[in-house]
Amino acid sequence: MLRIVLFVLTNLAVMLLLTIVVKLTGIDVYTQREGGINLQGLLIMSAVMGMGGSFISLAMSKWIAKRSVGAEVITQPRNESEAWLLDTVRRQAEQAGIGMPEVAVYEGPEMNAFATGMSKNNSLVAVSTGLLQSMDRAQVEAVLGHEVSHIANGDMVTMTLIQGVLNTFVIFFARVLGTVIDRAISGNRDGGNGFAYFAIVIALQIGLGFLASLIVMWFSRWREFRADAGGAHLAGRQKMISALERLAGNHGESTLPKAIQAFGISGEGGIARLLMSHPPIPERVAALRAAA
Repeated sequence: MLRIVLFVLTNLAVMLLLTIVVKLTGIDVYTQREGGINLQGLLIMSAVMGMGGSFISLAMSKWIAKRSVGAEVITQPRNESEAWLLDTVRRQAEQAGIGMPEVAVYEGPEMNAFATGMSKNNSLVAVSTGLLQSMDRAQVEAVLGHEVSHIANGDMVTMTLIQGVLNTFVIFFARVLGTVIDRAISGNRDGGNGFAYFAIVIALQIGLGFLASLIVMWFSRWREFRADAGGAHLAGRQKMISALERLAGNHGESTLPKAIQAFGISGEGGIARLLMSHPPIPERVAALRAAA
C-alpha cells in the first residue's frame, strides 16, 4: 500500500510542478487563439508536460526505486555475499565501459532484479533476496550482466525519450480532437471549453495512452532480448540461459512497483502479448540458443 501511495503522490507532485511551470511561463495562454486552437502553442505545452514529466521521473528514478522497494545500497559489504555482488558488478561495469553503479539488495520473495538511473554513470542495480536465495552464483552473475547491459545500452534514457514523445502527442491530439468533438456536439464553434470538453479530453487521453503503451511495451520487449545478449557476453551464454530457465519457475507476484516493473529481469506482466513488458522466457532462451 505504501508503494502505491508513494507512486501516486510522486506523479501528482510532478504534474503539479509542470502545471505551475506552464502557468508561470504563460505557455497555456498561447494554446488558444481567436476562432480556434494555436497548434504551435499547444504542441509546446504538450511537450513541456509530456517530455518534462518523463525526464523528471527519470531524474527521480533511483530515489523512487530505493524507497518503493526498501532497497539497501551496499556501501561497505557486511558479508562475503555482498562483497561478491560488488566485485561482480564492478567487473562487469568495467567490461561494459560504464561508471560503477550503486548496488542494492531489497526484500522480495520473487526472483527479480532491476536497473535504473539517469545515465550510464549514475545508475543503480538492485537484486531481490529471493533471487539471491534461489539462484546459484553463475545464474546471479548472468542476471547482473543483464542489468548492467540495460545501463550500457542506455535503455532507461531511450525508454524515457520514447515515453516522453508519446506522452506529448497523446496530450496534443487529445486536446485537438477534444475541441473538434466538443464544438461539433455543442454547435458552438466560438464558445469556450466547458465540462464536456474536459470529459472528452480525459477519455481521449486514456484511449490514446493505451495505444501509446503498446509501442512502449514493444520497445521494452525488444530491449530485453538485447540485454539478454549483453548478459551472455558479460557472464557467458550458458549462464544466461540457465538463469532464464530458472526464472521460468518464478511464479510469485512481483513486489516491484509499476513504475519500475519494466526494468526488472522477470515479470511478463500483461494479459496479452501486446501488453507484456518482457517476452516469454522460452522465446528469450531460444534467441540466445539461435545466436550461439
